[in-house]
Amino acid sequence: MGGKALGNTKNKEPESLEGVLERITFYNEENGFLIGKLKGQTKSAEIAVVGKAPKVQCGETLVLSGNWTTHPKHGRQFSFTSLKSKLPASAYGIRKYLASGLIHGIGKTYANKIVDHFGADTLRVISEESARLREIEGIGKLRAKSIKEAWEEQKTVREVMMFLQTYGVTDALCLRLVRKYGNSAKNILETEPYRIIREVKGIGFKTADKIALNLGLASNGPARIEAGILHTLQESEDEGHTHVERRELALNAANLLEADTGNVETRIDALMNDEELVTSKPDWVQNPISARAEATIVRCLINQSKATSSLPSIHTEKAIDWAQGKAGFTFADQQAEAVRQALQSKISILTGGPGTGKTTILRALVSILRAKKTKILLAAPTGRAARRMADSCSHFAQTVHRLLKFDPSQGGFTMNDQNPLTCDFVIMDEASMLDLRLAAALIRSLPPKAHLLLVGDADQLPSVGSGNVLKDLIECQLFQVTRLAVTFRQSENSGIVGLAHGILGGKGSPPPPVDSPSEINPQHDVHFVRAETPEKCVTVVTKLSKDILPEKFSIDPKNDLQILAPLHRGIGGIGNLNDQLRDTLNPTGATQVMGSLLFREGDKVIQTRNNYDKDVFNGDMGIIEAVDTLNGKVDIDFEGKKVSYQRMEVTDLQPAYAISVHKSQGSEYPVVIFPLLKQHFMMLQRNLVYTGLTRAKKKVVFVGDPAAYAMAIRNDKTLVRQTDLVRKLLNIPE
Repeated sequence: MGGKALGNTKNKEPESLEGVLERITFYNEENGFLIGKLKGQTKSAEIAVVGKAPKVQCGETLVLSGNWTTHPKHGRQFSFTSLKSKLPASAYGIRKYLASGLIHGIGKTYANKIVDHFGADTLRVISEESARLREIEGIGKLRAKSIKEAWEEQKTVREVMMFLQTYGVTDALCLRLVRKYGNSAKNILETEPYRIIREVKGIGFKTADKIALNLGLASNGPARIEAGILHTLQESEDEGHTHVERRELALNAANLLEADTGNVETRIDALMNDEELVTSKPDWVQNPISARAEATIVRCLINQSKATSSLPSIHTEKAIDWAQGKAGFTFADQQAEAVRQALQSKISILTGGPGTGKTTILRALVSILRAKKTKILLAAPTGRAARRMADSCSHFAQTVHRLLKFDPSQGGFTMNDQNPLTCDFVIMDEASMLDLRLAAALIRSLPPKAHLLLVGDADQLPSVGSGNVLKDLIECQLFQVTRLAVTFRQSENSGIVGLAHGILGGKGSPPPPVDSPSEINPQHDVHFVRAETPEKCVTVVTKLSKDILPEKFSIDPKNDLQILAPLHRGIGGIGNLNDQLRDTLNPTGATQVMGSLLFREGDKVIQTRNNYDKDVFNGDMGIIEAVDTLNGKVDIDFEGKKVSYQRMEVTDLQPAYAISVHKSQGSEYPVVIFPLLKQHFMMLQRNLVYTGLTRAKKKVVFVGDPAAYAMAIRNDKTLVRQTDLVRKLLNIPE
């Protein structure tokens, strides 16, 4: 029905059609395309309607604007270009509306009971006299309260969704707006659209600008130009830079705004005067938060390096000999040197690829420090990395966020230079993941006499946030750096480790591709299955996940397998892969729907932002244990930690059958599937493949086009991040 319709509607005057939405035949969550059946006001026959719409429900009265067309297969239909929605006014429409499952606590049975009792007055009763719902058999105080709350919440969400239907804002973002502003959401959108850019993650300048201009706000107004400047700077930070050249900022903002460069320069000066922008050099512009973070790192590291050590007297060579005896083998020269430098230097860095012995060094170091009864703190950016660190070192480890004790009421970390950590030695693993601001928070919290060891693989992808802290600290040459180059871990997963080091040299080649997933050799660690189109790629990934890998390697596809994909959109992207894998691996179970978000009991999910109240953080993964469809509650098991999410909180979750390579940093998985297609060309870089490959502990299966793999390995021209940390550390004059 959604195919090409006959008849030219370009020059026709739009017609109007009003009726009750009877059925939704098809709805595309990604682009909002709807195919439905409408019951008109005067005709009893259902009318086929097609067009783009926000998420609507059966039973709503729709007022459509468009034209009649004739589909070659499905016949006459109404193709609409705009839509207005009214709450149903008739008992018939209300019954249909409530039976759709829109309001938690009301299914088909209760919809019939309530409408039979209250008739056309039902919605008013729910809104204004919800206590009367208890007149219905089976509805007690708690259910009545839940229905009332769900109705009020849905009303607000619905208003925002209808307002934003033409702006391309996803249902998830609509829910986030409502969660942030409550009943004031629509008013703020109409009066202060640029405000939402700073306050609601995911709402960008272009969306806010479209709203503002449609509302008639001046295109050359100070609010718009300043929002455009800050957006341009934020885009630069999103690419990893911590500063931008002023002229470049002005030109890019002027281009975005289609404004005079002089007007933009004037507003840059105004933002400088208001300290919303600062200069690091005369011609460099920074976000003041980034500038303070760089200054904090410089000040604290310099003070740290000058202060005396709080470690007790340690005879380094005897300690290394003792650690070797405890380990049962002799350390390589580089490994012994790393332990030596960590004990003797206040600040040191340990970097190396997989299999080079970083874990051996950490284990030895922790053993020595514990034997000397020192206070050691181990940390990592993610929960998974912290747990892995704790297991390998036999010592408690935690995330940086937990270590620094974030206080939501204050909007910052409790531990800082005024309230430092109590410790003698801090070891930070997966340090390449530390962005500028988190690194500053960590370094600021160290007592001056404590030692700091940063551990990481400098060849991995840089942090998601701005900055390139680990590489900058290595580059400045002010601190002791041990580079591990010798590979020791060959027997465990020689194929993965060998390929990883080959990739860094631009020469790594996987085994010859096979044409069918059933042909992969169980004896190998690395595999490549040819699938040169996105459609074929998805089919192969699904078959590998459901049948081939569980059978050949005896793995649990949810707990032991992770799909890592370069892009979110498209047929071969993360979104579609998650949809297909959910339907394949978890097709049944109680389901919770919030806008376009769907969560099912047994689903694998990932947290997408830090939630300090719940003690879950961006990148934490879990399995949905229970879905309470009545109250809209979802219970999740985050690897042994049980967390409950209320209806509006689930917007912080995403399906995690497939995740991005960036999201995988700091984690390891027994088996990884890595789709690589030419359609991913924007992301095909050597360090992306290297990072994804090294997330696999036992097996990795590339699925896709061998030419795409070759493109990625050849491309080592990663974006150079513009940072000011090295210059400031070396005290180079402006």
